[in-house]
Amino acid sequence: MFENKLEIGNGIFTTQEIAQILQLPYSKVRTWITKYWDGELGKFYEKNYSWSIENTKAVGFHTLIEFYVMMQFAEAGVKTKEVLKAHKELSDMYKTNFPFAKEEVLRNIKTDKLKVYLKQNGDTISLDGTKQLNLDLISMFFHNLDFGKDNLASRFWPLGKKRSVVCDPHHKFGQPTIYGTNIQSEAIYRMYKAKEPIRFIASIYEVSEKAVKDAIEFHKKAA
Repeated sequence: MFENKLEIGNGIFTTQEIAQILQLPYSKVRTWITKYWDGELGKFYEKNYSWSIENTKAVGFHTLIEFYVMMQFAEAGVKTKEVLKAHKELSDMYKTNFPFAKEEVLRNIKTDKLKVYLKQNGDTISLDGTKQLNLDLISMFFHNLDFGKDNLASRFWPLGKKRSVVCDPHHKFGQPTIYGTNIQSEAIYRMYKAKEPIRFIASIYEVSEKAVKDAIEFHKKAA
């Protein structure tokens, strides 16, 4: 199932919003959408991951999570072509178009900084079609995610789970909010930029001062 249309629970993230949330260059996110997810993977699955919002592209929540995973692999030094090979093989194995958003995949995925591997039934296999074994592997940890009953990612905590900012597709179409509320973190940040004191902002929105500080930190990093 694809999430390439606006529906409650799918979330909606433009290219610019993805870049801000993941703290990535806009050009890199745009390339991932157009060249890889809509391009190579889209042709493979015969469906686009994105849809158009005015003059920009937008994707759903699980594509945002897959970009987050892509970012982790890129930081580890894994080449894009290897990540895409793994995506296709995992998609077939788990019968989902969002394998990088699936809990059992993310809990068992590993890398040697060259290829992507999966621990399955006691064995570790290469996800490039060769099934080669490599024991010198780095585990990939995705502690910033919560998972739902379908074993797909349900929430993303961009600053980590000890902080108040969360992306939940069931709240404000997945835009960053203060956990447990529908208050968008950006609204808090705008008040801060307007020189309002943190204590005053917290009282206005009826949230903790820590939540206000978390929102400010998140948007400063995303700026």
